Amino acid sequence: MKNYVILLAGGVGKRMGAEIPKQFIEVDGKPIIAYSIENFQRNPQIEKIVVVCVKDWIGRLKEIVEEYDLSKVEWIIEGGSTGHDSIRNGVFFLRDKLDPEDYIVVHDAVRPILPQKAIDEVLLVAHDKGNASSSIPCHPPIVYTEDFESGITDVDREHVMLTASPQAFRYSLALNCYMRAEREGRHDFTFTSSLLIYCGERVYFAKGTTSNIKITTKGDLALFSALLKIPEASLYD
Repeated sequence: MKNYVILLAGGVGKRMGAEIPKQFIEVDGKPIIAYSIENFQRNPQIEKIVVVCVKDWIGRLKEIVEEYDLSKVEWIIEGGSTGHDSIRNGVFFLRDKLDPEDYIVVHDAVRPILPQKAIDEVLLVAHDKGNASSSIPCHPPIVYTEDFESGITDVDREHVMLTASPQAFRYSLALNCYMRAEREGRHDFTFTSSLLIYCGERVYFAKGTTSNIKITTKGDLALFSALLKIPEASLYD
């Protein structure tokens, strides 16, 4: 049993308003995607990495892999038109490369603050249960809205978990679910965990961290830079 990573770098980052895809923006002199890959490069449980990349930036990514000696990046493939399709591309690409009992870790390249303990935890739970999603309890109050302007229904936050990547899955489980989605013409599952639920599978939680931010806006770049200065041990407790 081995662990492989599908790193998603297929987005163009329209909300960022930058001239380049946000995963290639440099923060403190290094591209964001390099930080993300290095997190898995350092983890001894990770065997190899496939990066699903926006087509026009595959050449630049190859340069980054060489520049930072990211030797676990074994494959770089083209992303899809949606997040679902990019994950599907990665899952299907690995069909003749993985054993059914191997595991895949799916992660966003624009979530570069990922402590090693968070990777270890999602793998620990997945190896035990078959899947795991990095998760944190929901603390803010949640109101359900029908019209996106108001709401009259309070959601019980005690029974709500906020999930994000990394998510880990037994490969055979993920492959079967994406094959079903393909047969049914479904391309709208942002997270693999959502696809699993659609397929009737129970999703399990692994302890995540609030520092695992997704870089979406220009303000997130400053937050990321600040988080880089915090010792990793303090980012996961």
